[in-house]
Amino acid sequence: MPPIGPSPTNTLDVLLHQTPVIAADSDAMVATVTIPPGDPGTGPHRHSGPVFGYVLEGEILFELEGDEPYAIKAGEAFWEPGFDVVHYQAANLRADIASRFVVFMLCAPGVPMMTFLDEDEIDTRAHLRHPIS
Repeated sequence: MPPIGPSPTNTLDVLLHQTPVIAADSDAMVATVTIPPGDPGTGPHRHSGPVFGYVLEGEILFELEGDEPYAIKAGEAFWEPGFDVVHYQAANLRADIASRFVVFMLCAPGVPMMTFLDEDEIDTRAHLRHPIS
């Protein structure tokens, strides 16, 4: 049996710390996402709750509404507040390998985990997107 209390040999490295808004009675989901080499990834969408992710392999271009797009490499974490914040892209920046990440999502009850935007909504929200996108 392991000793009571913290292990003297284990380490805890906090990669990301946020205080998200979580809908009452949310469902939790953990999934892996694989993006083929050079693939632009999923189109603009939103989540019904916060999403926390960790890149396992490769490098992705990540863009949330209002934020400048940035690269996230293997070993780095990210988060999305969800609800009405649009996730514009998670493209694979690597042409030679697939990029993979794991996500932990808290989904509002009765609401799909991911909802895609149509062209009209993308146009309507264009002013909220970072200008260099």
